[in-house]
Amino acid sequence: MSRLKLMVGFLVTILMFSCASQKKEGIDFVNPFIGTDGHGHTYPGAALPFGMVQLSPDTRKDSWDGCSGYHYSDATIMGFSHTHLSGTGVGDYGDIRLMPTVGEVQLFPGEEENPESGYRSRFSHETEKASPGFYAVHLDDYDIDVELSVTERSGYHKYTFPETAEANVIIDLTEAVTSDKINDLGIQIIDQKSLVGYRKTQGWATDQRIYFYLEFSKAFNDFSILSEGEKITDLGVAVSSKDLKAFVQFDVEKGEAIFAKVGISSVSSENAKLNLGEDVAFETVKEKAQKLWQDQLSRIQVKGGTEAQKTTFYTALYHSLLNPNLFSDVNGAYRGHDGQNHQADHKQYTVFSLWDTFRAMHPLFTIIDQKRTNEFIISMLDMYEKGGLLPVWELAGNETNCMIGYHAIPVIYDAYKKGIRGYDVEKALEAMITSARENQFGLKFLKEEGYIPAGKEGESVSKTLEYAYDDWCIAMMAKDLGKTDIYTEFIERAQYYKNIFDKETGFMRGKINGAFVKPFDPTQVNFMLTEANSWQYNFFVPHDVNGLINLLGGEDKFIAKLDELFNTGAELSGRHQSDITGLIGQYAHGNEPSHHMAYLYNYAGVPAKGANVLRKIMDELYTDQPDGLCGNEDCGQMSAWYVLSALGFYPVCPGDNQYIIGTPLFDEVNLNLENGNVLSIKAQSLSDENIFIQSIKFNGEDYSKSYFTHEMLMKGGEFVYVMGAKPSSWGTKKEDRPVSAITKNLISSVPYFVYDSRTFTNQMELSLVSINHESEIYYSLDGKSPDQNSEKYENPITILKSSTIKAIAYLDGVASKVAVAEFNKIPGGRSIQIKNAYSSQYAAGGDIAMLDFIRGGENFRTGAWQGYYGVDFEAVIDLGESQKINKIAAGFHQEQKSWIWMPRYVEISVSEDGRNFKKLGRIENDIDEKADAGLVKEFGINGFTRQARYVKVFAKSIEVCPDWHVGAGNKAWVFVDEITIK
Repeated sequence: MSRLKLMVGFLVTILMFSCASQKKEGIDFVNPFIGTDGHGHTYPGAALPFGMVQLSPDTRKDSWDGCSGYHYSDATIMGFSHTHLSGTGVGDYGDIRLMPTVGEVQLFPGEEENPESGYRSRFSHETEKASPGFYAVHLDDYDIDVELSVTERSGYHKYTFPETAEANVIIDLTEAVTSDKINDLGIQIIDQKSLVGYRKTQGWATDQRIYFYLEFSKAFNDFSILSEGEKITDLGVAVSSKDLKAFVQFDVEKGEAIFAKVGISSVSSENAKLNLGEDVAFETVKEKAQKLWQDQLSRIQVKGGTEAQKTTFYTALYHSLLNPNLFSDVNGAYRGHDGQNHQADHKQYTVFSLWDTFRAMHPLFTIIDQKRTNEFIISMLDMYEKGGLLPVWELAGNETNCMIGYHAIPVIYDAYKKGIRGYDVEKALEAMITSARENQFGLKFLKEEGYIPAGKEGESVSKTLEYAYDDWCIAMMAKDLGKTDIYTEFIERAQYYKNIFDKETGFMRGKINGAFVKPFDPTQVNFMLTEANSWQYNFFVPHDVNGLINLLGGEDKFIAKLDELFNTGAELSGRHQSDITGLIGQYAHGNEPSHHMAYLYNYAGVPAKGANVLRKIMDELYTDQPDGLCGNEDCGQMSAWYVLSALGFYPVCPGDNQYIIGTPLFDEVNLNLENGNVLSIKAQSLSDENIFIQSIKFNGEDYSKSYFTHEMLMKGGEFVYVMGAKPSSWGTKKEDRPVSAITKNLISSVPYFVYDSRTFTNQMELSLVSINHESEIYYSLDGKSPDQNSEKYENPITILKSSTIKAIAYLDGVASKVAVAEFNKIPGGRSIQIKNAYSSQYAAGGDIAMLDFIRGGENFRTGAWQGYYGVDFEAVIDLGESQKINKIAAGFHQEQKSWIWMPRYVEISVSEDGRNFKKLGRIENDIDEKADAGLVKEFGINGFTRQARYVKVFAKSIEVCPDWHVGAGNKAWVFVDEITIK
């Protein structure tokens, strides 16, 4: 063979080897730093899919953007702790922190601005590395290389030191991501290589317990424990206190690595040691972690797209697979919701962010991880057994009751409907019904009145809407199991969203005293909604989209409403809500209630409009950079939306088994299903311009529908989309649209009142209205519940005295719930002038609210309180004529977690002419500014007699949040209601 042929053959071989070596797998595209900047709240550290340990660096604490313990903008690291939350809006965890240092031992983290003040160290992103199951960084202040990896229940540390006789590892049990209340800390240095201990705290999880077992690869030369300032140097002594730190010290050569492995458990230190498993080398742990991730990520394979799109996609898939987290030990032990330790033959999980994740993340699991979906539901049913109810937002064996709804229910029903039934189905339905029949969180009013009144429960609009969907899930599962009475009860409750729909504005609105709250601005973020405004909740009727279309006046008006949502130039108003981000018009992709809305166009036959919006979201609101998430990751929901949408479909209504088709991002995707089947979706002629589906073939046959079913997906096969630059007729025909409709057991909507004010001085007029024109309304003024024998409403009603009116509507013989309104006649001539403006979101009905004889309660979100932001309260009341007065008082509210405080003091003055006031007294505040939990206090004076026509009440605001508060430096609220003058 000639030399030339040999050379060519050699070059070809090299080229082929090079191409093969450059072929990337899904794991190679994952960038854990995505979401660590901006408001993503993710962490970059080492974790396994759904693992117990999240071993990650801590760079800050006690800040909203530091909920995960890490933020990309920070320049120092305080250590590496073993538990972290991914993308939450509330901080917790950061337990069992280790920090390697060199030189003089410091047992306090110090300040960001002055790293030398503690054990923290500066670092550079240039030396940081992160990939699934692995994290590494160089600590600049100590010249230490840190590498981290994990097993399912333990963390592995590798610290490569410079040459020193003072190579330290700090073990800090006091510090965590948040300043949670420490109930008890414990540590024991067993021998020259191992330690055990625990951390019992009260934070977002009100009773969190974590035990650990720590083992070093080399015996340390020195050690010490610092317990509340007391130094302890005895080996084998078990120490407990509420401030506990320790260090161990090694003599190392240059480049020598010290390894540490840490097992954790919710049950005991003995179990934490068991969770370490067999002795495995660091590199082996790392390799196993990466293989586990590759196996998990390979369940979805994508072809085409840019490198950046693949990075964004596979990182989104990675983030989707971090939660929930394993909570039971290797021997099956775990801490239950009853506070006791239990043994089980199933894997128990924790961290269920269900308000977020029922929408897309759990439906994603029903496609790519059905086995684990069963385990999640078994865990939730265990929580029901031990705690009495299904989880709402579960954390570390605790129910936080954060957020709203009971969204374990759609997770269970969606899985059940898809044939995932490896649990007790009858018990699941029992648990669903039990949770829905409670009286907490507005459910009492929902059952009695057919909606949640804003005057009786905060977040009333959002709760009414979300309960309706959850109740539909109960109804449909009961129907499938032959429980007709349960089906009837809950299919009616599923329609209660109709009771808060205002046909005049086309919005879901809050009601107080039987009437829609005024003034109304759909852009306003207020106490009636959960992290949203009316635009961002108006389309949350996933179980009855066609019913919503009818309420809005038909398809054309529905489309126009969606167009306005996405295209309006109106800005947000009302209170600042950090979670409302990623705005397109009034659509807020950075928060979950909006996530299904672009897909609603399909129901009205205009899927191309949805494709336009979807591509904009995917292209502009997700990137491959650290700030690549436009809002909180929320335990995987933000990322799961991207995964499903990039595949080209989305579950608008989990439980109806329909996937609504959007627009694909990749030339080809393959779903490798657990049953061995493969679903392939190929997009021909796809480009940045060609985003509109022209036609579809499924397994070679024309497919004209703008949705497909879960059954089709699980059978596998091949979709072929033909893409184009302009909208087509595909998916536009009536028969090709998805349907989501309640057509039986239709309810009659609750009538509502229309009036100017609930108080009057002489007489007042009111009207009664139903959203159903065909309805007949009857009412009573005698306190009895009305029926068809009561007075029929024909014309506006005039009342002359304080009255309670009850009304009922009948439609096709079906009676609505009873609407009730109370009206107060107040002494004539009284008026009020308020100096500083109150917030429109906390108006309480206007100026007269201060004199309407209705006192706000412990919940400031019910609309009875008037809120003043960063200003003092000052009002002058004109009694209409000079009177003898012997009592003057005003009510105030405090809930410091919501930035509301009592005034510093209240001054009360009187006058005859309205100009010259005489101060009667000054009442100082005696409520601790750190006290919380809806405190109400009356500031007043009595036991005097004074003739006066005018009364002035002045309340001095604290103006800004105190230095110790999470909102330090921001404006503070004063909440006032009902000025009493006798």
